[in-house]
Amino acid sequence: MREIAFVTYSNSPKLTADDARVASLLSQRNIQVEAVCWDTPHIDWAQFEGIVLRSCWNYHLYESAFKSWIKQMEKQNRRLFNSSQIIAWNMDKTYLQVLSSAGIPIPATHWLKRGEVVHLQNLLAEKNWQQAVVKPTVSASAYQTWLTSSETALQDQSRLDVMLNTGGVMVQAFIEEVQTKGEWSLIFFNKGFSHAVLKRTRTNDFRVQQEYGGTTSACTPPEFIRKQAQHIIDTIGQPLLYARVDGIEVNGVFLLMELELVEPALFLGDTTANVMAFAEAIASIV
Repeated sequence: MREIAFVTYSNSPKLTADDARVASLLSQRNIQVEAVCWDTPHIDWAQFEGIVLRSCWNYHLYESAFKSWIKQMEKQNRRLFNSSQIIAWNMDKTYLQVLSSAGIPIPATHWLKRGEVVHLQNLLAEKNWQQAVVKPTVSASAYQTWLTSSETALQDQSRLDVMLNTGGVMVQAFIEEVQTKGEWSLIFFNKGFSHAVLKRTRTNDFRVQQEYGGTTSACTPPEFIRKQAQHIIDTIGQPLLYARVDGIEVNGVFLLMELELVEPALFLGDTTANVMAFAEAIASIV
């Protein structure tokens, strides 16, 4: 029986419910899945025919250590999915600048480098933004993501200054449609579309994550959104075992919010077809 690793982390070492269902199907194909924490020392990674990043959801808190681990896997010629090059590129949200330069629509964004000095209230005035979302360029699950406005920017300044002391920051025009229309997540396996969900915020919030009261429902996206998401996937010049395209429709345009290639939740749910699609994608490459 072939053995592969699903990468987790030390504070939550077990497989998620979704991944456990995938592992069960893979076992029927003589592929054994073991949950292995990336941040546990002295693991013999050579024993695995493939290493699939799944719920390593603390990587943004230990960026340097995680990058070192990725480099270690690369030096050891371990088969990492997605690839070490893709993971290193996708960890920092500045990848959105690259995609924007390639013609992919994203929300209006101002990028700040670590140590840069900026007056938040002046920035919003210059951009003519009433509201903006502030987040680190290396982040996950809305970590240190907050909403500012022309009225609160002055008191929010110290919060921004602290963030810039430790890393890059993006200030993004607030997209009201996230509260009225929701955010789409389209999931792809081996670059082929599998399924989609629509995520909605709770009342008076801007975050769609479940830990902040957001809700998720399986939905079929409009064809133009599916095609744009496929176009985004096709711009990536390397294989992708899994990918999640997050975006919001604004006046008939699909704005890319995130392209999740490191450790995205894949919203497999109880739908056998979704679980089987991921299992088959893995079986085809290990």
